[in-house]
Amino acid sequence: MTGTAKVIAFANQKGGVAKTTTTLNLAVAFSEEGHRVLCCDMDPQGNLTMSQGIDPDTVETSMYDVLVHHTSIRQVIRRREIDVACASIDLAGAEIAMSTQIGRERSLEKAFREIKDDYDFIFIDTPPSLGLLTINALTAADKVIVPVQCEYLSMRGLLQLQNTLKMIRENLNPDVDIEGILPTLVDTRTLHAKEAIELLEENFGERVFASRIRKTVRFAEAPVQGMSVLKYEPDGMAAHAYRQLAKEVLDNGGK
Repeated sequence: MTGTAKVIAFANQKGGVAKTTTTLNLAVAFSEEGHRVLCCDMDPQGNLTMSQGIDPDTVETSMYDVLVHHTSIRQVIRRREIDVACASIDLAGAEIAMSTQIGRERSLEKAFREIKDDYDFIFIDTPPSLGLLTINALTAADKVIVPVQCEYLSMRGLLQLQNTLKMIRENLNPDVDIEGILPTLVDTRTLHAKEAIELLEENFGERVFASRIRKTVRFAEAPVQGMSVLKYEPDGMAAHAYRQLAKEVLDNGGK
């Protein structure tokens, strides 16, 4: 691929739905297919940054500096399995620091302009909220992938996210849309999970990915080693699921 990077945001205001896990592992799966991928960590918790063996507390410049001080994004990118634009805990104060800036919702979009030709895809990991950091991500994005834990309460948050996307389309980014909804943390043994997926498919039809990300301890073990699950257990069930998802996203027009 050549030309301008396609930007995909991973969003769900509910925490604990495997958003960071999905952002990183799908990025590595894309990289295995030969694509140049940047992961941008917009979550003050810095879990994606940590998942690649980088301590957010020791990062001198981070996405906070990019958003607030308009530092070049190139200065915060570290090369690991994939390229990572690092987060730090300072990001927690970014929304307040940006509150007086004109065009504050477009800070991330502007930051990406200088690197859009360096990558085929830019993946954005967002915080579990619909605040200014997530709004920046959705404004910069072409598409949104929504990881959803297969539980009733998790799915209720989808409505809120859809409302936010509608506002973003009306005011900031008319073209952004949901690329797909990804069932995560699926426990195939429970009736509840099956019913939850059926409910998702009833409401969102073909927008629900055919891929399913099942619960496995590997998702907890891999980040501790500072690596993706594809590197940690290349032949495992979890790695296979993300490679399947990569094919599905690319076939859906992710190209």
